[in-house]
Amino acid sequence: MARETARQGTAPRNYPKGERRRAQIIEAAFTAFGQVGYRNASMVQLAAACGVSRAGLLHHFPTKESLLEAVLEERERQDDAHFFQSGAVNSDGVAYFASMIRLVAHNQANPLIVSLFAVLSSEATAADHPARPYFTARYERTRRQMQRAVDDLVRRDLLRPHVDASGLAANLIAFIDGLQIQWLLSPDAIDMPDHLRRMLRGLVSVELP
Repeated sequence: MARETARQGTAPRNYPKGERRRAQIIEAAFTAFGQVGYRNASMVQLAAACGVSRAGLLHHFPTKESLLEAVLEERERQDDAHFFQSGAVNSDGVAYFASMIRLVAHNQANPLIVSLFAVLSSEATAADHPARPYFTARYERTRRQMQRAVDDLVRRDLLRPHVDASGLAANLIAFIDGLQIQWLLSPDAIDMPDHLRRMLRGLVSVELP
């Protein structure tokens, strides 16, 4: 699911030349993987998309797997920095789900983020896909974080009486992931943050900002 900066991918910062080039390569690879997937993107194509020679690409990322890992890690780092940077967010159920709505709204304004996640997470169900360990760990981590937020709502008596808190995190992740696929197919018909806000309104007894 999308967890999710004002720009898609990565943005070069005030780093030395080599690190700026690395950031630029990750940004270009982010776009390429989101458009054609991991399996369909060759190192030659990725080098061309990144504006470097194949040798230049291999200097920074000796394998396609290492480039994919860098893209996924950078995407998650940005999401954490902008929406879940405070440990208090993950322990406060109201703050957590408010941040989740903001993250979904951010993703809706950046379709390549959603495309990247949808394409790669689907590909990664194959047992031999290099991103499978990443997505397996990421889903486990997200379920734990979301369930902590749900448990906090239970402790504060903020879940509506009909809601079963057990397994709610997995159900919400499935809802968000499915919503992203529907939005990719029909972006004019689906407003992701609005749908998520309405779903949460039926579960939580306080208004989420």
